[in-house]
Amino acid sequence: MVASKKSFLYKILKWRYRNISNKNFILILSILVGFAAGLISLLLKNLTHLIEVILQSDIISWQTSFYFIIPVVGLLFVYLITEFIFKKNVRSAIPLILHSLSKKDGIIKSIHGYLPLILAPITVGFGGSVGLLGPAIGSGSTLSSDLCTLLKMSGKTRFLLIGCAAAGAISAVFKSPLAGLVFAVEVFSLDLTLASLLPLLFASVSAIITSYFFLGDEVLFRFEVIEKFDIYDTPFYIALGIGTAFASIYFTKMYFGILHFFDRFPRKIYKLFVGGLAIGIMLYFIPPLYGEGLGFINDLLHGDHFKAIGKTPFDTMTENIWIVIALLTGIIIFKAIAMTATFAAGGSGGIFIPTMVMGSSLGNVVAKVINNLGLGFDVSEANFTLLGMAGLIAGVLHAPLTSIFLIAEITSSYGLFVPLMITTSISFFISKNKMEHNIYTSELAEQGHLLTHDKDQTVLTLMNLEDCIETNFIPVSPTYTLKQLLSEAVAKSNRNLFPVIDEFEHLVGIVTLDNIRDIMFDITMYHKVKVETLLSPTSTVIIYEQDNVKMVMQKFQDTGAWNLPVIKNGKYFGFISKSKLLTSYRRKLINFT
Repeated sequence: MVASKKSFLYKILKWRYRNISNKNFILILSILVGFAAGLISLLLKNLTHLIEVILQSDIISWQTSFYFIIPVVGLLFVYLITEFIFKKNVRSAIPLILHSLSKKDGIIKSIHGYLPLILAPITVGFGGSVGLLGPAIGSGSTLSSDLCTLLKMSGKTRFLLIGCAAAGAISAVFKSPLAGLVFAVEVFSLDLTLASLLPLLFASVSAIITSYFFLGDEVLFRFEVIEKFDIYDTPFYIALGIGTAFASIYFTKMYFGILHFFDRFPRKIYKLFVGGLAIGIMLYFIPPLYGEGLGFINDLLHGDHFKAIGKTPFDTMTENIWIVIALLTGIIIFKAIAMTATFAAGGSGGIFIPTMVMGSSLGNVVAKVINNLGLGFDVSEANFTLLGMAGLIAGVLHAPLTSIFLIAEITSSYGLFVPLMITTSISFFISKNKMEHNIYTSELAEQGHLLTHDKDQTVLTLMNLEDCIETNFIPVSPTYTLKQLLSEAVAKSNRNLFPVIDEFEHLVGIVTLDNIRDIMFDITMYHKVKVETLLSPTSTVIIYEQDNVKMVMQKFQDTGAWNLPVIKNGKYFGFISKSKLLTSYRRKLINFT
C-alpha cells in the first residue's frame, strides 16, 4: 500500500513538472496555504469560543471567586496533554518558525505546529491571557512546511509559503490582507519582490475569502473613523508615541524577566500552580485580563469603558473618571504580567493580541487624561485607542508598517494615516534604539541564528558550518621523524598542510610543505629532525560548539589565514579553508536570491 501511494504521488509530481511551471505551481500552493491558514484561524476561534460558552453557561455557573481556579484547571489540562499524551514541551510559534527558517531549511516538526491547535483553545478558553494568532500562524506554517516536503519543493519555496501562511492567518483573523502581507515581510524578513509579492497576495486574498465564506461580514472590530486628523493634536500624537515606546520596553523586559523568574522552579507542576494562581488573582481584580481581550478593545472603541472594565471590587467608585483611568492603567501594567505568567506556567498562545489589548488601554488612558485635565482639550478616545494599539505593535514587535496597515484596514479608512505614522514611527524609533531585537528575535539573535533583510548576514546565518569542514587531512604525531612525515603523510596526501596531534587527539600545531621544503630532499636529515621541531603553533582555531559561520568569516578576515583548524569537543576535527567557505557562501547566496 505504501508503494502504491508513492507511485501515485510520483505520477502527480511527474504530471506537474510536465504541465505546470514552477512559478505557477507556487501560486497555486499559495492559494491552498491561504485557504488552510484561514480554516485554522477559524478552527482555533470556534474551539476557544465553545470552551468559553461551556464555562460561562448556566449549567456550570462560574462565579467571580472561581477566577482563582479556572486558569489553574486549564493549565492543568495543558500539562497533562503535553506530559503524558504527546510528551512534548510547548514552544512559542514565531520564534520556532524563525529558528526553522535559519537553521533547518524551513522544516518544522509537525508536533510543534499542530499541538497548539489543541492547547491554545484550552489555554485561552480557561482564562489564559494570551492570543490565538501566534498558534494560527504556527500551525499554518507547519502545514506549508509539510506540503513542501511532500511535493519536493526547494527550501526557498518553503520559506515563501511559510510567509504565505503567516499572511493568510492575519488576513483571516482581521480581514486585513495588506497587513498580513506586510507582517510576513517585516517579521520573517522576506524580500518584497515580484516573485514573493504575488504568492503573498494570493495567500492573503484566499484566506480573507475563506473568512468571508464562513463568517460573512463579521469582523473583530467594527469601527468607523469619524473624527479626522487635526494638525493641532500633533503634540498629543507625539506624546502617545513616546508613551507606547516606553510601554513596549516595559512589555519586553517584563516578558523576559518573568520567564527567567519561573526558570528557577525545578518542576513544571510548580510553575503551573504558581502561574495559574497568579493569573487567577489578577483576573479577580481585573476581569478584562481573561482570555484574548478582544471584547475589551471593542468596548473601548465604542466608548463604553464600564463594560470594558467589567465587574470589579471597585464598582462603587467607577463614577469617578480618575478611578476608571486607574483601572485601565492596571490593565496596561498587568496585561504583560498575566500574559507572560500564562506562558511560563506552560500555556500555549501568542503575544500579538495581548499587545493590542495593552496598547488600546494605553491609548484610551492618554486620551482620557488629556480630556479631563481641565485645560479645554478634547481628543477622540476611540482614535487614541486605535493609535495606542498601533504604537505598541510597532514598539513590541518592531513592525511599524504592519501596525499602520492593520489599523487602516480595521477602520476601512485612511483618515488616521498621518497620526498612525507619527505615533508608530516614534514608538519604533525609541524602542528599537533601546532594544535592538524584539520578543520574537532576541533569543535567536543571541545565538547568531537570526535572519534579517541584510542579505549578507542572512546568507551567513543560513550556512551550515558542518558543510564547510574538510576532514581529509592526514594527521601526524609530534614524535614523527622527517622520514615518517614524508612517507606516512606527504606521499599519501594531496594537501600541503598536516595537523600535528598528540596521543589525546589534541591539536599541537601544523606542519606545512613550506616548513620542510629546504630539507625534504636531504636524506641526512630524515632521522635527525622530528615534527615537533618543524611545526608552527596555531594561534587561531575554530571552536565547533561556539563559532558560527559569521564568526569564522571574521576570523579569516582578522588573521589573513587560508586554512583554520576546527576543534570539536576539545579535539582536532578538521579544517575550514577560505576557498571552501567562499564557495559555500556563493552557492547559498545564489539559492537564496
